[in-house]
Amino acid sequence: MNALAATSRNFKQAAKLLGLDSKLEKSLLIPFREIKVECTIPKDDGTLASYVGFRVQHDNARGPMKGGIRYHHEVDPDEVNALAQLMTWKTAVANIPYGGAKGGIGCSPGELSISELERLTRVFTQKIHDLIGIHTDVPAPDMGTNSQTMAWILDEYSKFHGYSPAVVTGKPVDLGGSLGRDAATGRGVLFATEALLAEHGKGIAGQRFVIQILFDFFPKKPNDDPCMLCLAFQGFGNVGSWAAQLISEAGGKVIAISDVTGAVKNSNGLDITKLMKHSSENRGIKGFDGGDAIDPRSLLTEECDVLIPAALGGVINKDNANDIKAKYIIEAANHPTDPEADEILSKKGVLILPDILANSGGVTVSYFEWVQNIQGFMWDEEKVNTELKTYMTRGFRDVKEMCRSHHCDLRMGAFTLGVNRVARATVLRGWEA
Repeated sequence: MNALAATSRNFKQAAKLLGLDSKLEKSLLIPFREIKVECTIPKDDGTLASYVGFRVQHDNARGPMKGGIRYHHEVDPDEVNALAQLMTWKTAVANIPYGGAKGGIGCSPGELSISELERLTRVFTQKIHDLIGIHTDVPAPDMGTNSQTMAWILDEYSKFHGYSPAVVTGKPVDLGGSLGRDAATGRGVLFATEALLAEHGKGIAGQRFVIQILFDFFPKKPNDDPCMLCLAFQGFGNVGSWAAQLISEAGGKVIAISDVTGAVKNSNGLDITKLMKHSSENRGIKGFDGGDAIDPRSLLTEECDVLIPAALGGVINKDNANDIKAKYIIEAANHPTDPEADEILSKKGVLILPDILANSGGVTVSYFEWVQNIQGFMWDEEKVNTELKTYMTRGFRDVKEMCRSHHCDLRMGAFTLGVNRVARATVLRGWEA
């Protein structure tokens, strides 16, 4: 089942639990707008290359549409539609005044130079600038993009509309980005995990964690510019690596980690500081001598207390679900668990904290960044982190309340919460059956 079918299935189950009118249900499912553009750029060798860019604006009942832009060779309309829909429910679960959107370009960023990535980003922005905006649709980084990408979008958009720092979030701090934004999704994962474990009388300390992270983008010409190389590397594996560092600092024992270069395990706990230093210097964790190399394909089935998939979607499926030994799964990636795997894991008693709650720390701090830009007032990092914990803890509490009300699991609790809030906003704004 692809991501769009799976997401729509979860939505329909939530709509049924809520008893939504069938016409309202259909209205909430159909995207507000779908955009597809051709982006042709000159390559460094003088040849021309064309790429297809997408932006799906799913819903704006609760506020401006919000969602990342990813650069990945597997970007397609179904994936972008699914992720845009997930953003609608995610922002509602977080209870921030946004709707949902998502964008992407079908390309392999690791095969492009920094200058080619800049040209591609600027052409894409030229094609969609009149359809995004501070109070319309606010992009952010996603897989294959980062703060530098957002800086290029901001600059290109500002050529048409005047300087507009609030048009994107996840920007460099020097251009109005928020302190704490780099770590936000990973820190949100920590707070969400703390809330889930506390429900069962446990804490982070002493728990064994297995984390799947994502480092999949390296510039084609790594010697072009050391400063630009640093910017290009930041953010890839960001969610999982920050979660690993913060969990380790909180006393959790991270016993295994994988990325696209390999996997490493140490039953006594990995030294995360040394591992991340090695990963940064060697463009991946392969070769790290602080543990034993293992087959990355076996990572998800390692024995542990908490499994955190923080890479691609669909990695937990019916083929491996029966072999998963974790007691808890925290979905730091978008849609990492297929519906078939969901059913298998539920029967096994595995508790899954769904993505639309678990990884909402990034969009929450993006909201804080947007607020700071509009106000023209910068928060200190302590305020950002304190507010983030408040939002994540409240989000978990609200999801649990929906679970009790509708006698459902955490995933359906999160979906019913998000769908209900969007449905109420839609009706209050004047929707007619």
